Amino acid sequence: MSAALSPFEIVWDAGAVEDVLARVRDVRLPTAPKDAGWTYGCDADFLERLREHWLTRYDWRAAVADLNRHPQVMARVGDFDVHVVRIKGEAEQGRPLLLTHGWPGSHFEFWDAIGPLAFPSRHGGRPQDAFDLVIPTLPGYGYSAKPERPVGPRWTAGLWNRLMTETLGHPRYIAQGGDWGAVVTAWLAVDHAPSLAGVHYNMAPFRPRAGLEGPEEQAWAERSAAAQAQMSAYATLQVTRPQSLAWATADNPLGQAAWIVERFHDWSDLTQGDLESVFGMDKLITNVMIYVMTGSFPTAAWLYAGMMPEGSPGEMLGADRNAVPTAVAAFPDRILPPPPRSVAERLFNLVQWSEPARGGHFAAMEQPGSFVEDVRAFGRLVWPAG
Repeated sequence: MSAALSPFEIVWDAGAVEDVLARVRDVRLPTAPKDAGWTYGCDADFLERLREHWLTRYDWRAAVADLNRHPQVMARVGDFDVHVVRIKGEAEQGRPLLLTHGWPGSHFEFWDAIGPLAFPSRHGGRPQDAFDLVIPTLPGYGYSAKPERPVGPRWTAGLWNRLMTETLGHPRYIAQGGDWGAVVTAWLAVDHAPSLAGVHYNMAPFRPRAGLEGPEEQAWAERSAAAQAQMSAYATLQVTRPQSLAWATADNPLGQAAWIVERFHDWSDLTQGDLESVFGMDKLITNVMIYVMTGSFPTAAWLYAGMMPEGSPGEMLGADRNAVPTAVAAFPDRILPPPPRSVAERLFNLVQWSEPARGGHFAAMEQPGSFVEDVRAFGRLVWPAG
């Protein structure tokens, strides 16, 4: 193993976990509006159920074992430490796939997709469709280092390209992302195109620089504006005053959980079930625990503030149609409704477009089967087996 890479294993100290559980148990919840549900924020009844499950049924040792199910390394990239889940696929043909998570997710978002992507023959697929997976944790999130000040997705894209090409030795790779992962991936396409065999988005929040064309695109813009007006207050706070949120939730893991699970509720496809049935309490809590046990809830929000000085990748893409082969999986995202295909065709060298019937913002968690099949199909186009 390279000197820049060291084996890594997640460890949760029993005393630290007990301290978290004590704070979850002891927090005094404020008064909530009667019968409000999720109208004004996290539903009070759901939060109480989450707390009860966390305290009495959540097996944190089993969660740690699951988080260590796949091999991980700590990668030194320049002067920054990046936590990476790194898995050699079964075909051993060197098709590296970079998967980037978003907020308020984590590398854990991809857990159910890892096996089928790396070892397809174990999941009813073809071995030649296997990828070598690289799943880094965003700066300030989870087990990656915390920057001294906010950094943005463009900075992160530069870090990722160095991780792939220099530290891990992949001069050419495929990049995939949703949420912040999509923005980082877009900056990779803008700034590091020679390294990319292709990019795959399950969220494409980019508007053409030249404006909208036709009634379908105008209707999309109106839907997007309505969704943002209803559900983006969190982003305004995290862009402008992320540290105020940090002070308000300091030493309050249940408060952090409420802020996080509200996003999962608002952004996911709940047409086939409620939040608990779609994800399960254990998965929701494990994702929260990654933030709590690493103290990364405040620094994860910094990415929003770090974005502002960098500008928008949408403006860069809109200035000149990006030549990198691109796929868009237009899952029915509630917070950022997918654009019409015509928008993607003006921005990208679009070689694959799909409209999955189910799944929302957290595509790899909500519909891992659809997610995997879409990424596999794209891999066959841009990096055929053999």
